[in-house]
Amino acid sequence: MLWTDAEEIGIALVEVHLDVDPLTVRFTQMREWVLQLPKFSDDPSSSNEATLEAIQMAWYEEWKERQP
Repeated sequence: MLWTDAEEIGIALVEVHLDVDPLTVRFTQMREWVLQLPKFSDDPSSSNEATLEAIQMAWYEEWKERQP
């Protein structure tokens, strides 16, 4: 996975952090969680605010679908 794979990263994050509302997570924490994903292999310094926002929104959409 690369930073540009927002949807794939969002799905992976919701699977690991199902009980976490993505909108409550700081970008710094989310960035660390992305870097810990087993399939993530991009340059850690290549993220930026726009990329992290896209990941957060993709994660949020996936998270919403899984809520009871």
